[in-house]
Amino acid sequence: MEKKKNFRQLVEEIYLKDERYKPDVYEFTLQALHFTQQRLKKEGHITGGELSQGLRDFSIEQYGPMARTVLNHWGIFKTQDFGNIVFNMIDARLLSKTESDSREDFRDVYDFKTAFSDIAVNQLKKGIE
Repeated sequence: MEKKKNFRQLVEEIYLKDERYKPDVYEFTLQALHFTQQRLKKEGHITGGELSQGLRDFSIEQYGPMARTVLNHWGIFKTQDFGNIVFNMIDARLLSKTESDSREDFRDVYDFKTAFSDIAVNQLKKGIE
């Protein structure tokens, strides 16, 4: 009987197939998913656009002005990268999707340079506090 794999093992397998993104980003994405669901008061499914916005907000809440730098270190430079990460997790059965969900839902949700500018970070931080 095959032993059930834990989250870390599954992430390691994902990383062996797709080395563009550091393993830490997968746990961060799950945390951001829960953050976004709570913020939107939704249980279960959220859209790619909603998750992209939530990932931005959660990144800024966690890392402040360093958010973009941290995301870039993990291999994330645009919202499409979030989609690739989410679909890697779907392929590994860590997340699920609906029939209408696609990687395209994450395309150009916002511009990283603008979304993580000092002004945007400061405005969002004020709204969080």
